[in-house]
Amino acid sequence: MNIGDPAKPYFLDVDTGSDLTWLQCDAPCQSCNKVPHPLYRPVQNKLVPCADSLCTALHSGLGRNNKCSSPKQCDYRIKYTDSASSQGVLIADNFSLPLSKSSNIRPSLTFGCGYDQQVGKNGAKPAPTDGLLGLGRGSVSLLSQLKQKGITKNVLGHCLSTNGGGFLFFGDGIVPTSGVTWVPMARSTSGNYYSPGSGTLYFDRRSLGLKPMEVVFDSGSTYTYFTAEPYQAVVSALKGSLSKSFKQVSDPDLLLCWKGQKAFKSVFDVKKDFKSLSLSFATGKNAVMEIPPENYLVVTKSGNVCLGILDAAAAKLSFSIIGDITMQDQMVIYDNEKAQLGWMRGPCSRSAKSAMSSSP
Repeated sequence: MNIGDPAKPYFLDVDTGSDLTWLQCDAPCQSCNKVPHPLYRPVQNKLVPCADSLCTALHSGLGRNNKCSSPKQCDYRIKYTDSASSQGVLIADNFSLPLSKSSNIRPSLTFGCGYDQQVGKNGAKPAPTDGLLGLGRGSVSLLSQLKQKGITKNVLGHCLSTNGGGFLFFGDGIVPTSGVTWVPMARSTSGNYYSPGSGTLYFDRRSLGLKPMEVVFDSGSTYTYFTAEPYQAVVSALKGSLSKSFKQVSDPDLLLCWKGQKAFKSVFDVKKDFKSLSLSFATGKNAVMEIPPENYLVVTKSGNVCLGILDAAAAKLSFSIIGDITMQDQMVIYDNEKAQLGWMRGPCSRSAKSAMSSSP
């Protein structure tokens, strides 16, 4: 995204699992990771004061240890589930946003200027992004701010391609009018997450005989996580269904991996050897999310195929997460206007513009 005056480019991690957008920031920086672009440089008169309603909302969402060190500024500290964290102050600056009608707007939006970042367990060094794009349900989320300013509806969608790339949109301009599976948004018991409610897991169209599990959609999570029982059930079902030509091996990248007669190049080499999973949501009408093998498997640098679903309990999570691996080649839509979540299979390698022209 292009931020500032004059606008400079920054790469942001698209995260529907948290609210605050932040950039690594030369305020000066106490602890910053090596990032793709020069650090954002804040200007004193762009500080958001402590009394600002977005500061109050952010603090109430983050809990007790967030308070202001002076009335002139809004301090924050956020910890993420992988124990990464960002500490900084709120700032308001212009975002240059392309509208679908090919003009640009430059609203002033509030975000975090992070001068102390700690990398989490899975953090890459150097970091591939300059900061994070918070698209959760809270009022400090960029989407809520755009809605507040009357710029777009409170709707967003993303389409991540299996080949890398994809697109992200705000507003309901390219939401397809048919073909989308919709479920009402549930109140997540674990926080203010986007949740389609409880889902029942099937393997190869057969029920695994498990209680439904609470599910959350989180684009900030690379992998998908299942709570303990469903995770163990999937592992057993997979092991029981694989042919003898797959041998279990250890791989530095993931926990459960197999090698074949020769190294695999992509998940499409093994698609026919693995069965599909699916999640059925009772709240929607025939609401099923198909999870074919390419939406839960990873082929590693070593040419092994690994399970891209991890154990939520080991990650200290009390709910299941549908992460990026399972969202690939599906348009996923978070509609806060109608309080519903939707998904629709399709290639995400096309641009948003071609998606627009094919939807009425």
